[in-house]
Amino acid sequence: MPNGWIKVPLQQCANINMGQSPEGKYVSENKDGLPFYQGKAEFGKTYPIPRKFCTKPTKIAQQNDILLSIRAPVGPTNLCPDESCIGRGLAGIRAHDGVSQQYLLKYFKHIEPWLSQQGTGSTFKAISGGFLSDVGVLIAPLNEQIRIADKLDSLLAKVDAAQARLEKIPTLLKRFRQSVLAAATSGELTREWRNTNGIGFDEWTWKKLSDIAEIQGGITKDSKKQSNDDEEVPYLRVANVQRGYLDLKEIKTIRIPKSKLDKLLLVDGDVLFNEGGDIDKLGRGWIWESQIDRCSFQNHVFRARLFDSKNHPKYVSWWGNTEGFEYFIRQGKQTTNLASINKTILCNLPINMPSPEEQTEIVRRVESLFSQADAVEKQYLAAKQRLDRLSQALLAKAFRGELVPQDPNDEPAAELLKRIQAERTTLTPTRRQRNQSS
Repeated sequence: MPNGWIKVPLQQCANINMGQSPEGKYVSENKDGLPFYQGKAEFGKTYPIPRKFCTKPTKIAQQNDILLSIRAPVGPTNLCPDESCIGRGLAGIRAHDGVSQQYLLKYFKHIEPWLSQQGTGSTFKAISGGFLSDVGVLIAPLNEQIRIADKLDSLLAKVDAAQARLEKIPTLLKRFRQSVLAAATSGELTREWRNTNGIGFDEWTWKKLSDIAEIQGGITKDSKKQSNDDEEVPYLRVANVQRGYLDLKEIKTIRIPKSKLDKLLLVDGDVLFNEGGDIDKLGRGWIWESQIDRCSFQNHVFRARLFDSKNHPKYVSWWGNTEGFEYFIRQGKQTTNLASINKTILCNLPINMPSPEEQTEIVRRVESLFSQADAVEKQYLAAKQRLDRLSQALLAKAFRGELVPQDPNDEPAAELLKRIQAERTTLTPTRRQRNQSS
């Protein structure tokens, strides 16, 4: 432990106010009474966001109290912006005189990874007031506390700024990929290639999907119709068929009559389309590349098998995921938040088809550009991981006493706390005497 520091239970250096939920009849969204915070769900970056209010609070946190989430999850913190009601998912913590509130907040951020593992309970992991009272806190001399808190504010602000800039990258990459596909399906991506090869855009021809592919719906899972003679095979569900890729982490199996297997087994190059569900699932899909042997697909997934092997399945799938999505929205059956397409709608999907040679060039260029985007994304993820670790590394360095220089003239924390405790002890009977005299 650094010179002049001391480790004490939280109850010796701070007031702890365990939250308690008020009666429901006193809580509303009408902005009457005090803001009511129930737990981590209302937390923002620094301050919580009020969604409910309470006219008869049971427990109140004061402005700038540390709000500690003590229940599912345990550990995250915010600062209380104003006098507020707190529910049982929170504890309000206020440092005693001689302990910097900002220093104590940073300390809780430092121990958050450890604290998050201390919850108990079968339904919701939580920590008790007794446990929290005994949590050890490293206390530096007061002046050093202030230097540490100020230095961390400065450094963590730079980390936050870097993270904010970094978080723009996924959106930029998404827009880039979308623009690449838009250029691919509009012919803009291969304009130069056509000019070089003396080919006009007028050679692109409009087709319906059923003109270029045989479309088949999948198997309905019905255990009552299955028999022991059926063959059990893996099959794709809507969750497996994403927009532009297949998620094969969880694959289930189904029993299919052997007489139906031939038309229900996927083959390399099949183009998959989802029937729907949520709007974002409507018509989304990707191609099958024989990742799993003898794999089928459920009835909420369609497969399109191209008649001509010279046509490129990736081009067809990219079209379906971009231009086709607008078509599916217009033509699909929609209810509240749900939408679906049927086989007829899918068969009539209009596709502007370039020559097989241009399709191949389109696929080559798209994959080249996507490869560059993937490389940037990989760099982004690595940088994000480093930044995520940097915050905890700075906090750890601070509470090892290595972030700011120590001043031998600072009053040791043990002496500081002893003096403050004596002052608090002296103050207590004085208040009692005043109450008796009144």
